[in-house]
Amino acid sequence: MSTIVPPEPTTIAQAVPLSGLNQLLDLTRNRSPDDQRRLLLGVAGLYESARAHGGAPDALADIFIALTRSAEREIRQALAQRLAKVEWAPAALVRMLAADEIEIARPVIAASPLLLDDDLLQVLADCSIEHQIQVALRPNIGAAVARSIIAGADPAVMTALATNRSAHMDAATFSSLVDHSRQLAALRAPLTRHPSLDEDLALRLYQWVGEALRQAISDRFTLDPARLAEAVQTAAQAGAGRAAAVEWGTASSAPPAEDHDARLVAKLHAAGQLRPAYLIRALREEKLSVFAHGLATLGRFEVAQVHRALAGDTARPLFLACTAVGLDRAAFPAILAEIRKLNKGFPRDPDASAWRLAERSADQAAYEFRLLMADADGASV
Repeated sequence: MSTIVPPEPTTIAQAVPLSGLNQLLDLTRNRSPDDQRRLLLGVAGLYESARAHGGAPDALADIFIALTRSAEREIRQALAQRLAKVEWAPAALVRMLAADEIEIARPVIAASPLLLDDDLLQVLADCSIEHQIQVALRPNIGAAVARSIIAGADPAVMTALATNRSAHMDAATFSSLVDHSRQLAALRAPLTRHPSLDEDLALRLYQWVGEALRQAISDRFTLDPARLAEAVQTAAQAGAGRAAAVEWGTASSAPPAEDHDARLVAKLHAAGQLRPAYLIRALREEKLSVFAHGLATLGRFEVAQVHRALAGDTARPLFLACTAVGLDRAAFPAILAEIRKLNKGFPRDPDASAWRLAERSADQAAYEFRLLMADADGASV
């Protein structure tokens, strides 16, 4: 098989007339990946050279995009790495790469100067959670992008935004992010260090963080002792109310019956008999503790995390945990109803739809569950 050798970028414009560039698409068919890669990078060199000498024709941009679309995954990934920080590439090509699978899209989303806020908003609307996380991490994203992330209310994406200190957020957007940290513990640690945190928001955050983060807030701000005392009292009252709602949620020492349930689940797991269907059976037999230990074991979660989900003010974490272990999302309303019968109406779901999330892979659901159930001081997951 002959090898395609692309002409030098400085001479290819004369060697291949634009009227014949469409033939390049035919040349890629039945060629080895190495040939395809060399041809595509040759066209990239041509496009860069043309832009440097007065501008590239639209037809050349169309060929560049068409060749990229038909290229294999590894070739698209190499091209994305090359184009991640350049200003000469076709903007439509960069947008296409940003919507490709995440390993290809990541370097482009992270750094391309050709992606504008409108493009990033389109990625947030159309692409996967992994793409959205990368948008949230992108340096200097605009206020409209940050607002869209908060409106989406995805735990993992909001956590990424909280760690992005260069993101532009207006006061209302940042205040909303602080409010979300009441339920999403993973937000708390990055928010205590965020440059947009002011004294008023710090006092609000102070109410629901753990002792280590309270100390960090106190070290950063000179807070009025009276206002601190009021914040502590408010937090204590809220905590007492939640603690009274369930009797067994996060106790450090399990009662004897729960020890028995933990041993039963461990035995089933060791024998290869612990399956998602068994969790439903446990609920039908009114064995909530067995369900909790089984869910923790199948999902490789901490039992305390599952207990906190069962005692929550929203069913979203429980839905994510069930998704992570392979329970059918269509079965979740029935699962939730059974759990509430056994658990004094918890987890609550004030708007009756907070758990109704878009499709997640098992791995993504598990990651988001751990974010939501991170400890009060924002330990990593």
